[in-house]
Amino acid sequence: MRKPRDFDAELQALTDKAKALKMKKQGQLGELVIATGADALSIEQLAGALLDVVGADAARKEAWSKSGAAFFRGDGACIRKGAGRNARGASAVNTSPQSPSGEAGAA
Repeated sequence: MRKPRDFDAELQALTDKAKALKMKKQGQLGELVIATGADALSIEQLAGALLDVVGADAARKEAWSKSGAAFFRGDGACIRKGAGRNARGASAVNTSPQSPSGEAGAA
């Protein structure tokens, strides 16, 4: 005779595993924010930049993907310096016209 499966225990184990994976992902995202220097941005700036990234076109996402790959390969020192300049005005993801100094352009 077969032993009955304990579905409740299996479901609990899967729930625990999902929670652990979510916590790991959140930790990695936090580490990424710090490693890229984005922790210098205010929460509002970072959220706005991420919202712009989500709505960006495929060509911009592909360019960001290439620079991200370079960052993880170790070419990140020069990429990070460039990102720091863009992060000041969030011009890398901001669609509003701004000068390099972060001031709004004359419209």
